[in-house]
Amino acid sequence: MSESYLIPACSLMVEEEIKHSRFISLLFHCESEQALKCALTNAKSEYPGANHYCYAFIAADPDNTVAMGASDDGEPAGSAGRPMLATLQGAKIGEIAAIVVRYFGGTKLGVGGLVRAYSSGIKQGLVQLETQIKLLRYPGQLLCDYHQLKDVEHYLAQCEALITDKQFSDNVSIKFEIPKAHQEQLQLELATLSKGQLKANFSQP
Repeated sequence: MSESYLIPACSLMVEEEIKHSRFISLLFHCESEQALKCALTNAKSEYPGANHYCYAFIAADPDNTVAMGASDDGEPAGSAGRPMLATLQGAKIGEIAAIVVRYFGGTKLGVGGLVRAYSSGIKQGLVQLETQIKLLRYPGQLLCDYHQLKDVEHYLAQCEALITDKQFSDNVSIKFEIPKAHQEQLQLELATLSKGQLKANFSQP
C-alpha cells in the first residue's frame, strides 16, 4: 500500500441534460460509508423528487478493494453504480465518492446509454477536481522532560507528525501520528537533542 495518495480537496458538481433526462453528478471527499450515507441524505434534500440517486465510493486509498461500494438505486443492474465506481478507480484518487442524481425525461437510454450517462459527469468532474496529498500516519509515543518539550514539538512538526495527546506528570508523555518515511529522521533528531536518551516508540499497522 502506498504511504501517500491523492484525495479530493473540495467538492464539485457537474450538471448535464442527456436525451431530456437531467443528470447531476456530485463529487466529494469521503472517508467512510457513513459519510457517504450523510451525503446521500443531503443530496435527496437538495434535489428532491428525483427518480434515482445512484452512488459509488472508495473510502480509503485508491487500491483498497474492501472499503468501497456502489448502488444502481433502481436503474438496471450494472448500468450506474458499477461504471461510476470503475470511473473513480481509474482516477487513482482515494477517499472519494460520487452521487449522480437523475430526473427522468421520458426517453429510455438503454443499458449502454445509462453506463455512458452515469460516467459522463464524473469523468468531466475528475478533470476539474482539485486534489491534495494525504500522508498515511502511524501512532507513536515518547517521554521527555519539561525543558525538552519545545524542541520535541519542533522536531515533530518538522517530521509532519500530528500530536494527538499530551500528559503532564513527572515528565511529559506525548502521543502522535507520523508518516513512516519520517520515523528515522525523528529518532535521529531526538537522539541528537538528548545525547541518545530520548527515543520514540512507533506502532505499525
